[in-house]
Amino acid sequence: MDRRKALMQIGMSMGYVVAAPTFMSVLQSCNDPKANVWVPQFLSLDQGTVLRGLVDAILPKTNTLSASEVNVHIFLDSFAKEVMPPKQKDQFKATLNQLAANALKGSNKEVISELTADDLAPEMRKALTGNTAEGVPFAKNIRDLTIWGYKCTEYVGEEVLAYDPIPGQYIACGDLNEMSGGKAWSI
Repeated sequence: MDRRKALMQIGMSMGYVVAAPTFMSVLQSCNDPKANVWVPQFLSLDQGTVLRGLVDAILPKTNTLSASEVNVHIFLDSFAKEVMPPKQKDQFKATLNQLAANALKGSNKEVISELTADDLAPEMRKALTGNTAEGVPFAKNIRDLTIWGYKCTEYVGEEVLAYDPIPGQYIACGDLNEMSGGKAWSI
C-alpha cells in the first residue's frame, strides 16, 4: 500500500472520529425538549408557571404571537430580580401566590402546574375589576408590565408595528394610512 495514501486515510479517519461526537451533539441539541424548559431566576417554579399563564391570559395568541411566545414571562422574572425594590418583589410574589390559590379553587385542579391561561384569566379579571383588591395588590402592575414587555420585544417592533430600519425622507403632514398602513411606528 502507498504510504501517502495510508497517511491520508488515517488522517481522514481521525478527523471523522473527532468530529462525529460534536456533530451528533449539535444534531441532538436541535431537537432536545429540555432546551425549551424555562427555569425562573427569581420566582419559584410554581410562581413561574402562574406568571406564564397570566401573561398568556393578558395577551393571548391571536393573529400575533402570545406574550409567552415572545418570552415576556422570562423578561418579567429578570426584571423583578434585577430592578424591582424589595417591597414590590414581595407584592409581586404574593399576588402570584394568591392568584394561583384562587385559580386552583375556581378550576377544581389540585396542582399549580396544571393551571392554564384559561384558568387564570377569570381570576386576573376579578383582581383588575374588583374594588377590593384583597391579596392581589400587584395585579394591575403585572398587567402593565406584561403589556410594556410585549411592546418592547423585537417581534412586536419589527413585525406588528410599522418599522423602517433605514428611515428615508421626512413627510410632515402625511396620511398615517398611506405611510404605514394604519400602524403605529416602531422606534
